[in-house]
Amino acid sequence: MAPSGVQKERMVPEDLFVLDHKGDTLHTPRARPAPYSAPKLSECSPLFMAAYELRGAGAVLHSHSINSVLATLLDQNASEFKVTHLEMIKGIAGHGYYGNCVVPIIENTARECELTDRLRDAIKRYPEANAVLVRRHGVYVWGKTWIQAKTQAECYDYLFEAAVRMAGMGIDASRPSPPLPLANGANGHIIENGGPVAKKLKASHRQLPTAIVLDIEGTVAPITFVSQTLFPYAARHLLAHLQSTFDSAETQEDIQLLRQLGADDVKAGRAAALIPAASNSREVVIAACVKSVEAQMATDRKTTALKSLQGHIWRQGFQSGELKVPLYQDVPDALVQWRNQGIKTYIYSSGSRDAQKNLFGHTTVGDLRPHLMGFFDTTSGAKVESASYKNIAASLGVDEPSQVLFATDVVAEADAATAAGWQVALVTRPGNAELPAGCKHRVISSLAQLLQ
Repeated sequence: MAPSGVQKERMVPEDLFVLDHKGDTLHTPRARPAPYSAPKLSECSPLFMAAYELRGAGAVLHSHSINSVLATLLDQNASEFKVTHLEMIKGIAGHGYYGNCVVPIIENTARECELTDRLRDAIKRYPEANAVLVRRHGVYVWGKTWIQAKTQAECYDYLFEAAVRMAGMGIDASRPSPPLPLANGANGHIIENGGPVAKKLKASHRQLPTAIVLDIEGTVAPITFVSQTLFPYAARHLLAHLQSTFDSAETQEDIQLLRQLGADDVKAGRAAALIPAASNSREVVIAACVKSVEAQMATDRKTTALKSLQGHIWRQGFQSGELKVPLYQDVPDALVQWRNQGIKTYIYSSGSRDAQKNLFGHTTVGDLRPHLMGFFDTTSGAKVESASYKNIAASLGVDEPSQVLFATDVVAEADAATAAGWQVALVTRPGNAELPAGCKHRVISSLAQLLQ
């Protein structure tokens, strides 16, 4: 570790402190003759150690660059710095041009060593960030090696400066520009199947798909967003939504779906929350609807009735800006790449089509619907039944079911799609359920690997 208050560019190996994994000093460099001061371990020592311990860093750099300081002042109340659609984002590990690059901002203290708890907390809360900004102070950047740390420090500094300059031009660097129309699905260029992606697939003896179908939870967005954000939002706004929209045709259709579901449950011998006839008072009908929805949510049922009503409640949240979807970093780049290659991409989720459209229309990196060709929900059938995938393939108009490639995190869904003749890939993400031993499906950890 470099000593404090020295000319870093004039250092030699003998000038460095050596510490163990606990941060205890093993070697103190010998003092140089005047005018040099006695070597002193940097007050940043516990901050550097936090990155080594929590992120497995191989090197950590600390900078007081003017760009990093100004980046923390773009919004003095913000706890994050965000940029998207800037080329140098690709220099940050795990990020792409269309992705959302986020750096946490922590408040400064009088002494650097007092920042330790705040920095450790930020590192834990932002596992995809490779830097932490300190308001009116500077930035800490790390990497697996000193080369990666230096490269990322330069890329981050470029992004900080770009955002500051763009703000001076009245441009918000955290908001993407609208996607350009893509002629022939390939940005004005028809890309033949003999391109580099096809060559990779030929080498692996797999077929280039005509269509890609994606699951949502655990595949393109964290499962926690649905369970910890969308579901609680629907539960909180359920009663108010029914009361304020009760007389609308849309809500009456949702209520009729709940009414029919209750009748079907009774016929099947299941416990049911029955919805009274429309001749009853609105208060009685609404109360029964709330009871039905809460019971379904408690058991995580995937009914069309529930998903339709939830989708309409979420739509209000998306349109108001209360809800924005945090997609995995690799997703935006993959969607754009596939469209540019002429491959059509679709979504198949238990959530209603209306909810899916709102979800992809309100992501943290902007509206991604222009890169999608269509949406499928449980009206096509249950996701664990092979007949559902046969129905979808028929509507896609493919010559062979093997021309469709499905990505999901659920083994039962992968089994059903395989039985229907589709190509399948299981996606592993942080927080997903562990795959069973001896899993027969191809496994990937990023959509960037889907066509490899």
